Amino acid sequence: MSKLGNLGARLHRGEVSYDFIGHRKLWYGISILITITAILGLAVRGLNMGIDFQGGAVFTTEKTSVSVSQAEEFAKDASGHDAVVQKLGNGTLRIQIAGMDIQQSNQIKSDLAKDLQVDRDTITAELVGPSWGDQIANKAWQGLAIFMVLVVIYLAIAFEWRMAIAALVALIHDITITVGIYALVGFEVTPGTVIGLLTILGYSLYDTVVVFDSLKEQTKDLTKQTRFTYSEVANRSINGTLVRSINTTVVALLPVAGLLFIGGGFLGAGTLNDISLSLFVGLAAGAYSSIFIATPLVADLKEREPQLKALRKRVLAKRAQAGNEPQRAEAPGAADYDDEPEDAAPAVVGPRNQTSPRGRGRGRPSGKRR
Repeated sequence: MSKLGNLGARLHRGEVSYDFIGHRKLWYGISILITITAILGLAVRGLNMGIDFQGGAVFTTEKTSVSVSQAEEFAKDASGHDAVVQKLGNGTLRIQIAGMDIQQSNQIKSDLAKDLQVDRDTITAELVGPSWGDQIANKAWQGLAIFMVLVVIYLAIAFEWRMAIAALVALIHDITITVGIYALVGFEVTPGTVIGLLTILGYSLYDTVVVFDSLKEQTKDLTKQTRFTYSEVANRSINGTLVRSINTTVVALLPVAGLLFIGGGFLGAGTLNDISLSLFVGLAAGAYSSIFIATPLVADLKEREPQLKALRKRVLAKRAQAGNEPQRAEAPGAADYDDEPEDAAPAVVGPRNQTSPRGRGRGRPSGKRR
């Protein structure tokens, strides 16, 4: 078995762990800093909306030796607007200019043919009206809103409302970071970007739900024992699914990185950037939020409940009386419940001590007394 596999098995058994919940203020601070940076980038630079959203004209030329930078200068001189130029695989140019009408596009077409030294009739022009762009934008926002509502309802039914709130916060966190990165980088926002954004929300939810499912199982009848607080069991859930989350994210990021850095960057297929950047940033942010934001936030909300506050006091009082350090690496099991009868079924999933019920915690082996 690989070293990563061994680590995953040890994390799942509770032999090793990292205190994610105990350092939650650090993670919150990092997320707030990243989010503020994203919002500032969005406010200062704004989004580079494609013509599908704001309307404009798309000109496609025949094969030419003119470079992309030269074509951008020619298009800007002809239209007075910044243009997005992409060189396609067959040597033709695709020139996008926002905010154009039919009369303007005809004049721009003539000017481009002259500057590019090509026949005017070989340049094709496609116009997208601003009303069409508004419809696309409205449909995108509606789809995102419906998605969020359905997610909250499902999680509230399948788990509880606190987990639904934590998952919603994590999703908003991922969207904000992704949109902010688009503003800072300046990539064009197209319908492909919206598709990528909705896709990464699904990945983010997947990792979050995996941790929540483990947490739900391990906190059944948690108040019947006095060894572990809710936060410690939540930390156990994160550690138990950590390697699985890392593996899932890395496997998903590799092909997306190929699209973004090799296809869009090295090979110059700029049309891949609009969807690959949203996928790459969103997948990374989703993996981060599921581990460092969603579950710690659930622990914060749950620890405010009176019964879990009382449990925490009992746990700390018992540890103070015994003079022992908290065993954060373990999760409560059947042998950890001091108030249950000997034949009670285990209420929480976790490793079991190899001692008899009567000798639990004292190192006394099961069997007859001498």
